[in-house]
Amino acid sequence: MLRRIASILGATVLGAAVISGPATPAAAAVTPSLTATIALSNCSAALVRYPTSLDTDRAMMLTNGHCYEGGMPAAGVVLQNNNSRRSGTLLSSSGSSLGTVRADQLLYATMTGTDVALYRLTKSFAALKSTYGVTALTITNTHPVDGSTMFIPSSYWKRTWNCSVNGFVATLKEAQWTWHDSIRYNTGCDTIHGTSGSPIVDVNSGQVVGINNTGNDNGGMCTLNNPCEVDADGTTHAYQGQSYGQEVYWFTTCLNASNQIDLTITGCLLTKPGGTA
Repeated sequence: MLRRIASILGATVLGAAVISGPATPAAAAVTPSLTATIALSNCSAALVRYPTSLDTDRAMMLTNGHCYEGGMPAAGVVLQNNNSRRSGTLLSSSGSSLGTVRADQLLYATMTGTDVALYRLTKSFAALKSTYGVTALTITNTHPVDGSTMFIPSSYWKRTWNCSVNGFVATLKEAQWTWHDSIRYNTGCDTIHGTSGSPIVDVNSGQVVGINNTGNDNGGMCTLNNPCEVDADGTTHAYQGQSYGQEVYWFTTCLNASNQIDLTITGCLLTKPGGTA
């Protein structure tokens, strides 16, 4: 399902659920928490930075493309450098409210090829750390690893899901949208509506390796709230209860020397305007 809390296309609003999934290993380098997450009105989000970001750079907020305040971008649509007044509540590690953060620009958003929205905030990383004592999560610059342990902190529900990567899906389709190299979660990692936009954090590195976005509600095949996995020959498979996320290292393949997204850079993986999945 597209896991925003109230989809404009009619996704069901769910209440809080008991979290399931394997326990975080005792030797984990990072303790799962809600640190640097941002609660939106309909989704979860996170305060993030690139590996090459400077403390003086404007801070950024990451969520799903389907959480975009203007509605779900249609297939093939890419939004870039649009004015925005999006705001959210920055949370502490325990989920308490630290204050409001505001965006002034939507840097990039799409639901084609992937499902992401990245905003520029009005304050720098240094300013937010000075005010709230929060350090942004770092977006990884490498592909996630199959079998790795992760946690998914949802600022909307103020809960974390402890899960692991169970392979990658070359083509994942839901209604009009198609995504590639999606992250498949282990059985029992049952993220729910409202967890859309939650970062997928690798327990060992503490970096953001993906963004939670969807799951199959009732076993439907390639319909809204029922994504399906598509084989190379076009055969489709639907698994009720299976949840998925999208990779975020793609952003780092499109950065210029000024840490700005440049879709013309050779090797850039992000979808270009007018592109197809």
